[in-house]
Amino acid sequence: MTLDGRRRGFCSIELLSIILKTVKLVIQIPCLNEAATLPLVLQSIPVKIEGVDDIVVLVIDDGSTDETVAVAKQHGVKHFVHHVRNQGLGRSFNDGILKALELGADIVVNTDGDNQYPQERIGDLVKPIIEGRADIVIGDRQTHRIAHFSLFKKLLQKLGSAVVNKAAGTKLPDAVSGFRAYDREALIRLNAVTRFSYCTETIIQAGNKGLHIESVAIDTNPKLRESRLFKSTTEHVLKTAVTIIRAYIMYKPYIIFGWLGGILFALGLIPFARFVYFSLQDGTTKGHIQSLLVGSLLMIAAFLCLVLNIIADLIRINRILTEENLEQTKYLRFGRKP
Repeated sequence: MTLDGRRRGFCSIELLSIILKTVKLVIQIPCLNEAATLPLVLQSIPVKIEGVDDIVVLVIDDGSTDETVAVAKQHGVKHFVHHVRNQGLGRSFNDGILKALELGADIVVNTDGDNQYPQERIGDLVKPIIEGRADIVIGDRQTHRIAHFSLFKKLLQKLGSAVVNKAAGTKLPDAVSGFRAYDREALIRLNAVTRFSYCTETIIQAGNKGLHIESVAIDTNPKLRESRLFKSTTEHVLKTAVTIIRAYIMYKPYIIFGWLGGILFALGLIPFARFVYFSLQDGTTKGHIQSLLVGSLLMIAAFLCLVLNIIADLIRINRILTEENLEQTKYLRFGRKP
């Protein structure tokens, strides 16, 4: 066979493999004592979605002490991730993603076991990914329309999305929604480290890695129980703020420490200027040493910010190199898909 013939043969085989490629969707459901609401979730999951050949349901049991696992098995769930003790939503998400990739997932949808999200909209959620228009799709809950959200909570949701969008360079109306779809490549590139909630961290990572994110407007189901993720709104705000700051520093430490150092340096100039001014006025430095002390402390703090900026930037570079190696490791473990 000639070289051109072999090339045509290889091209035909490659084209045939692409044509015959099936799309597997894994719907993962993190659960903590969801025996009462899980049946509602499982019963509303579509059995057929356009563009998807295989739908698999994966339940992440995060240390449940009720009949969550038994209920899931009764409804036909065959794939599980078990935590003996509660590990948190962030760890449940990560472990679920690894299991989904082991199952050969091309797309992963994350929903909740409390039936907050409309599972019948999963088809709309994955459509932009199937059409190649997005790497990640987020269900926009349209929080301004949710009846059980107080005005204060609606404002916090809007503020939280604005802060996440600023950190990620995105324009998402509901950046903290947990109803999401990810394609395989996005999941291999994302590496969430928080145990509290993956929502904000993965968006900041995705935005800084150039992944394309779209939103799909949805209506949430009626509230059935209080959130178990946090005990109060204050706790939620504080934990989310810490997660956002940590994720932002991972990718843009020079902005945080640069601005902080610049502000401290500018403030440090004021006491020095005061010292010079009164020394010229009085003709003596006596009585103005406190200005030198305050200015010196502020300048030292500004210098420390500069040092921290250099260290954080080196850590950022090291993280990038580590994540590139981790991506290759994931490809070796889970296989590279066309």
